[in-house]
Amino acid sequence: MRRLLNQVANAGARTKGSIFEIVYRRMVPRLGHNQTIGAIAHRQCRLIWLVLHEGARYEERGSGLAKRSKQLRTWKMIRELRTLGYRIEPPTSVSGQAAGC
Repeated sequence: MRRLLNQVANAGARTKGSIFEIVYRRMVPRLGHNQTIGAIAHRQCRLIWLVLHEGARYEERGSGLAKRSKQLRTWKMIRELRTLGYRIEPPTSVSGQAAGC
């Protein structure tokens, strides 16, 4: 069973735009590849149990989460630059680049 879950975790980590890709990128510098795959497999195992036993619906939230994370990072960087004395205008789009200094 563990081998199957590890294969599923590897596939999830390599799927572009999935929540498991985001989790993989966040955890791999700290844990290394093998432990990160184990952590993702554990997360997926809990998710599968939840879907099967409680009848919960699974909704992929990877791409939306990435956009929200990028937007929050942009706002935090703008706030930090303002505390350092720079005049920054928020970007008109969520491109991640602040306009004007």
